[in-house]
Parts: sequence; structure tokens; C-alpha cells
Amino acid sequence: MEAIKTTLERLISLTGLTDDYVPMVRYTILVILAFVLAWLAGWLCRRLVVPLLMKVTGKTDAKWDDIIFSEKVLVSACRIVPAIVIWGLLPLVFFEYPKVANVVGRLTSIYFTIMMVRTIIVFIDSFKLLDHGARSSKQQYVYSICGVLKILMIFIAAIVVISIVVDKDPSTLLAGLGAASAILMLAFQDTIKGLVAGIRLASNDMLHIGDWITVPAAGANGRVEEITLTTVKVRNFDNTIVTVSPQALVDGSFQNWQGMLQDEGRKQVRQVYFDFRSLKVDEASGVANITQFRQHIESWLKQHPKIVADKPVLVRQAEASQAGCCVEFMFWLKAQTAVDYEHDTSDIIEYIYAKSADYGLRIYQQFPEQ
Repeated sequence: MEAIKTTLERLISLTGLTDDYVPMVRYTILVILAFVLAWLAGWLCRRLVVPLLMKVTGKTDAKWDDIIFSEKVLVSACRIVPAIVIWGLLPLVFFEYPKVANVVGRLTSIYFTIMMVRTIIVFIDSFKLLDHGARSSKQQYVYSICGVLKILMIFIAAIVVISIVVDKDPSTLLAGLGAASAILMLAFQDTIKGLVAGIRLASNDMLHIGDWITVPAAGANGRVEEITLTTVKVRNFDNTIVTVSPQALVDGSFQNWQGMLQDEGRKQVRQVYFDFRSLKVDEASGVANITQFRQHIESWLKQHPKIVADKPVLVRQAEASQAGCCVEFMFWLKAQTAVDYEHDTSDIIEYIYAKSADYGLRIYQQFPEQ
């Protein structure tokens, strides 16, 4: 250290400066040199190390290393390098000024802590990109855990930064937080409840990104776009966005239509009431016209191109009422989208209405009192 000091002062003296200015110039040069070296180390890390590591990960067949060690993670890690260089140069630059070295060391420690936590958070976020788009309950669980880990890292970073500023051991500050645990529980109650609810949703395989759900209490009727610790974001059929808390989904009730969309066909059950006075029996066959009508419609439905062939088709006599003789029609449509489903249903029911007249049946309708 003394040799470096002597050599630098000798070089400065060659410029013609007096002995009074030599220490000041030497100190200024060392400070500038330290910051230049720190910046240069970070720049070389971003320009040389990051591309080299990305080339190595790009040559592997695995996809996880491309995501976890992505450019964003590596660039964030490179921001830690200048702090390491400054730490190494502190004894050289500020060996005559211990108080200044102490202040710069604390600032460097704070910067190092913030950049380290930032890198860890970016690294944690990269896990969310694994199996992106897959409807996996494990993936939702990972999302919840990632959210908790980020909150925990930010909390730890805050404790470490405060301990550096007040020059106290972080464990001492953590021990002092025992009395404030009730306040922390109150402040993070939504996060804690959201975590528990998210784990319940994931472990019971109740909800995934991409599911179509209906939550009447929240006005939600659409696809799930995002699931976090505190909110479930739903894009409605009219493109409006509704946010629902996971706790509300667990404590209340919601309808998940994904099972219907995954299965082949959508079930449809309709009832039509016929006037009892239009029911007749064919004397030759001894079969009622409504029986012939049921048999015809059931046979027609089984051969219909828009109805799932391997699903049950049933046309049955349901319980009669004051509205007349009830016939129930049950079938499964191939259509999955709402528009096609409604159109196909309307076509079939309209055919049933029209065909009933061929069998002498009259559909019941109540006329208003005159």
C-alpha cells in the first residue's frame, strides 16, 4: 500500500505541483480510478460474461436454464460487481481516512444488499415462466410460493439496510420485532389469507389460468388470466376485467366451466308442454300420437350431425302440470362455443315445435285474460 502511495505521489510531483497539493491530487485520482474500475468491471460483465453464459445455456436442450439464467437475471447480477470492486479498493483508496472509508463502506453495503435482493427477485420471477401456459395446479402453487419469497426477501433486505444505517446487528433488530408481530400480521393479513387460499385452490385443483369461471357475487363471467397471492384476474366475455380475491373464491362459491369445455359435448335439457286435449290414440296400432312423436324425435336426435353420437339421448315423459303434458328432451351438442351452442339448440327446439303439428299435438300456451 505504501509503495503504491509513494509511486503515485512521485508521478504527481513530476507535473510540477507543490507538496501541499500532491496528497489532494493523489486522493482524487484514487477515488476516480476506483469508480472507473468499478464501472468497467460491470460493463465487461454485461458485455462479455453475459453473452458467454447465454451461449452456453442456449446450446443445451433443456429450457429451464434459458429461463432461469435469462439475460434479465444475468444483467441484474452484473450490477452487483461494481460493489464488490469498491469493497476491494476501499483499503487502498481511503487508508488515510477511516471515517470516510466507513461511510463509503456502508453506502456500498446498502447498494450491494439492494442489488442482491433485486437479482434474487428477478430470479424468483423467472420461475413463473416455466411451463408457461400449462394448466397445472403445481404451477399455481409455485406462483403463490414465489410471491411469498419476494415479500420475505424485501422484508429481510429492509432489516439489513436499517441495521447498516444504525450500525446494529440485524439479529438484534429481528429480535426486537417480536413485540411488533401483531402489527405485521395486521399489515400482511391479506397476503397471508391469499397465500392460504391460493394453496387450497391449487392443492384441491379448483382453479387454473385459462379456466372459464362464473362468480355471481363479483360479477365475474370469463376466463382466468392471472392468479396472485391477493387477486384472481378474470377477463369477462365483454373484455372487462374483474378482480376477485382467492379468499372470496374459497369461502364463497364459484362455477368452473372448464370440465364442460374439456369434455366432448355440452349437455342440453329442454321441456315442452303439450295440451292434453291434443293427445290421441291410433286405433289401429293402439299407440298414442305423443308416443309416436317421442320415438320419432329420439331417433332423429340420435342421427343428428350436431349431436354427440356416444352420449345418451333421451326423450321422456316428465311430470305433468297445469301447463299440460310435459315431454323432456336431453341430448349433448358438439358445439363448444356459446354462439354455436345457442344456435344449434335453437335449430333443434324449433324443429321439435314444428314437427309436433304433424302428429296432431298442440303446444300449450296461456292466453291473456280478456
